[in-house]
Amino acid sequence: MADKYNRNMKLKSNYKKKLIATALLFSMFFGCGKETDKGVNDSKDNITLDWYINYSWFNTGWGSSVVSRAITENTGVNINFITPQGNEEEKLNALIESGTLPDLITLGWWEPQVNEMIQKDMVYAINKLADDYDPYFYQVSDKQAVSWYTQSDGNIYGYPCSSVTPQDVENNDKIGSNQTFLVRKDIYEAIGSPDMTTIQGFENAVKKAKEMYPEIDGKPLIPIGAHLFDDSGNVSFDQYMQNFLAIPYEKDGKLYDRNTDPEYIEWLKMFRRLGQEGYLATDVFIDQRTQMEEKIAEGRYFCMLYQYTDMAAQQKTLYSNNPNSIYIAVDGPKNKNGDDHVLPTNTVSGWTVTMISKNCKNPDRAIQFMDYLISEEGQKLIYLGVEGITYDMVDGKPVIKSDVLKLLNTDRASYDQIYGADDAYWMLQDNVMQLKWKPEISSPITQMEEWTYKYVKYTGQYDVILPADTEDAYIDSQIKSLWSETLQDLLLSESDQEFDRILEKYKSERSVLGFEQLQEKRYQYVVKAKEKLGIN
Repeated sequence: MADKYNRNMKLKSNYKKKLIATALLFSMFFGCGKETDKGVNDSKDNITLDWYINYSWFNTGWGSSVVSRAITENTGVNINFITPQGNEEEKLNALIESGTLPDLITLGWWEPQVNEMIQKDMVYAINKLADDYDPYFYQVSDKQAVSWYTQSDGNIYGYPCSSVTPQDVENNDKIGSNQTFLVRKDIYEAIGSPDMTTIQGFENAVKKAKEMYPEIDGKPLIPIGAHLFDDSGNVSFDQYMQNFLAIPYEKDGKLYDRNTDPEYIEWLKMFRRLGQEGYLATDVFIDQRTQMEEKIAEGRYFCMLYQYTDMAAQQKTLYSNNPNSIYIAVDGPKNKNGDDHVLPTNTVSGWTVTMISKNCKNPDRAIQFMDYLISEEGQKLIYLGVEGITYDMVDGKPVIKSDVLKLLNTDRASYDQIYGADDAYWMLQDNVMQLKWKPEISSPITQMEEWTYKYVKYTGQYDVILPADTEDAYIDSQIKSLWSETLQDLLLSESDQEFDRILEKYKSERSVLGFEQLQEKRYQYVVKAKEKLGIN
C-alpha cells in the first residue's frame, strides 16, 4: 500500500517534467502511430478501469486524444468507457440488479440509483479509500462539496463535477447559467430584432419569422424549439419559463406553487394559442435529443428556450457553414414588472457524481486516479490540454493555438478525438477552478455564456431530492408524472376554457395525491439546506 502511495506522489511531483516528454511522444504518435502508443502504455504499471457514463449521448473515446494519453502517461490508468445504447435508467438498473457495476460510475446527483447503490453497499466510501491509499484527496477536494455530500454515517460516496457554492457566485462575476433564450441571428435581425419579453411581442415575432421564412433549405421552419418531454414535464416550458419570469421559489415561509402562478399560466396560454394556430410544431412533442440536434444543426428553429451547452456542437456546425445563421441569446419572456430573469447556475450538488464500485479490483488506483483529475494539475490538463500542443503561455496567460482553436470552433467531434481538452472529459470538472485559466478567446458560444452572467443567482437550496424508496418519493414521482401529462394537454388544448378545465383537474388530482403535505415536507429540506449553506 505504501509503495503504491509513494509512486502516486512521485507521479504528481514529476508531472511538469513528464509533460515535456509527453509532448515529444505525441509528436511521434501523430507521425508513427501504434509504436508510440505501445511505448507510452508500457512505460509504467498500466491498468484499465471500466467507467460507466449514464448518458447515451456521450461518445468521447479514450486513447486517441492528446489529453487522455497525457492522463494515462501521468497516472498509469487507461479508461474503457461504457455508455447505455438506449434508455439510461433501464441500463443502470440492470447493472445494479445483476451486480455487474463497472469500476467507476458517473450519473446525475438527483438519480435515485445514487442512494440505492449506497444502501446496497455497492460503492466504496471515498474518504475511507483516501485514508487507506491516498490522503492527497483531502488536499485537492473541495471542502464544501465534501461536506455537502457527506452522509449521516460520516462517509462520502460520490464526488461531484461542476459544483458551485453560494460564495463562488458571490465572489465571481463570470459564473454563468446554462439556461438561455436563443434566436437564430439572421432571422431575428431580418424581422427587426424585436422585443420578445412580452406576450404580445413574443407572439408577433414568432408569426413574422414564420411568415418571412416558411422554410429553411427546403424544410419547414420550426418557430419554437424546446427540450424534450419526459416523465416530469418539459424543462423549457416549466422550469426555464418560470426562471425567465422570475417566479419565486417560496413565499411567506413556505414553498410557492410555481406551476400555477398566474403570470406563468398566461404565458402557457400564449403557447397554447400559437399551437392552435400552427406555430407550435408537433416536432416539439415527439422529438428526442438526436432529432433535435439534427434540426438545430440545420438551423430550423427560430427561437428556443434551451440549455445552450446542449447545442454547442451544432452551433459550431452552423458557424462553420454560415456565421450569420448561428443562434444568439437575447432577453426572453419577462413578467409584467420587467424583472430580471433569475437563472440558476450549478449548485454545490454540481451536475453529476462519480462513484467507485466495490467490483473495482484496483480501488487504490481508482482513488488516486480520481484525486489526480480533481487536482489543479489535472483540471488544467482537462481544460487547456498539453502546453506546446494545444496552447502556449504568453505573458503568463494561456493562448490556445490557432489551428486548435479553429477546430474547436468548427468541428467539436474531431477536436475531442484529436485533442480532448476543453472539458471533453467533464466527469470531474471544476468550472470555478478553471476560471483562473480561462483564455481570452471568442467562440460561437461565447455570447450565449456571457449573456447569462448578469442574471445568475444561487438557487441550490431548492434542489430537493427525497429519499428513495419512501412514500414521499413515490408521491413526488406520481405528482411529477401527472404534471408531465397535464403540461402536454394544456399546450394542446383547443380553447382557453378547456385549458382552465385541465388545470383545475390537475390541481384537484395532485391534492388527492398529497401535494400540500409534500410541499411542507420539501420545505423542511430547504430550511436544512439553507442552514448547511449559510443562507439566510
